[in-house]
Amino acid sequence: MAVTSPLAIDIENMGFHYPGNADVSFSGLNLQVKKGERFGLFGPNGAGKTTLISLMTGLLTADSGHIKLLGHEMGKQNNSSTNKLFGFVPQDFSFYQELSPVENLEFFGAWSGLSKQTIKRRTDELLTILGLEEVRNKQVQKFSGGMKRRVNLAIGVIHNPEIIFLDEPTVGVDVQTGHAIINYLHELNKGGTTLIYTSHQLSEAEELCQQVALIDGGKIIAQDSLHKLLHEYKKESLEHLFLNLTGKDYRN
Repeated sequence: MAVTSPLAIDIENMGFHYPGNADVSFSGLNLQVKKGERFGLFGPNGAGKTTLISLMTGLLTADSGHIKLLGHEMGKQNNSSTNKLFGFVPQDFSFYQELSPVENLEFFGAWSGLSKQTIKRRTDELLTILGLEEVRNKQVQKFSGGMKRRVNLAIGVIHNPEIIFLDEPTVGVDVQTGHAIINYLHELNKGGTTLIYTSHQLSEAEELCQQVALIDGGKIIAQDSLHKLLHEYKKESLEHLFLNLTGKDYRN
């Protein structure tokens, strides 16, 4: 008998729409992500990627169907223990610019329910790993864009979540910083962390993602391993596959 891999994310027959706005809506959407996968979610602007991530993280509540993270249903039993299961690294910076990296991590670590001892240990670990040790006590507002991205990432993972949602985690950074961030994400994944990643950096996505889903118009139009999708559609890269399935027209 085949052994079924545990699911990090299980979305079943999910429906959602913004009141008075039919541009982004979902109807009967199904999506499964196995625990420990590096999963990429891609689509044009306005396709519904950010809305779907907001639903998976409980920022929005589905109108119908079910969204489960590690067996916990989002939107119906969200609490501090459920929220500790995942980390979220948004595209917009999610920290206090006037505070230092240490002060930001102290605040968000406490908000996640970590003890002072754990916060100090994790802060020291993350600042060293992400190359921020020398600026640990400087105001983040004085940092470069790449340094701010690393602070954003540290905040998202300080509580050692089992699932990490990453929305454009390397946008606007130099090649070295982007490479270092992707390497760190690989290391987290080797330890069992599930990665849910979305970006317009498709060459970077090819390096990181094992499984991908292409979304457009609130629907998943293709989903499988990247290797199988490229073979099925006879395309050389994720970028060519993306343009083939979503078109080349401008998107707002």
